[in-house]
Amino acid sequence: MSETIQSPEALRAAANRQRFIEVYRANIAREGSEKLLSFLENSDFFTAPASTRYHGNYEGGLCQHSLNVYDCLCDILARPRMKDMYGISYPDESVAIAALLHDLCKVNFYKKSSRNVKNEQGRWESVPYYTIEDNLPYGHGEKSVYIVSGYMRLTRDEAFAIRYHMGFSGTEDPGNVGKALEMFPLAYALCVADMEAAYFMEGSPKK
Repeated sequence: MSETIQSPEALRAAANRQRFIEVYRANIAREGSEKLLSFLENSDFFTAPASTRYHGNYEGGLCQHSLNVYDCLCDILARPRMKDMYGISYPDESVAIAALLHDLCKVNFYKKSSRNVKNEQGRWESVPYYTIEDNLPYGHGEKSVYIVSGYMRLTRDEAFAIRYHMGFSGTEDPGNVGKALEMFPLAYALCVADMEAAYFMEGSPKK
């Protein structure tokens, strides 16, 4: 009986799924958290990309990006000056919620499709790619807050962090963004963590 050989991508996705669930359950115990995790397990969260063209534009990219943001956020908040100079400190549960769930707006959002392109030999061939099918057009950060809030309550810090994690790169009013980042340091830290993960850990856009 022959063994099924898994691709490196499939092995990576499986490892990320396992780690996500471990980090989630180790840190998030709020009422409704298990129902939310069940929703994620029955959605495309663990196989979806993080974007169509840019960071994490591959199967499993959304889960990997969420874990990368979690690692970056933990590092940012662990800086001595964050606690000693600024007095910024958050419970492990809030850190995990903000990082792991900030991009739930991308669940059931991307669809696989294909298009014909010419290969190096000048021949047409079908190439897979991701397209967008938004059945819940409720914005970006606010959509993630909306989805999470359907299962468990968020603190104000968590809600504003997720809502404004795009920082000034989103479509929000710059005045609101600046005020939110000033009032809620978790929002600022999550914004920086999100950019670090996307720009440095996950690389430049793939052509």
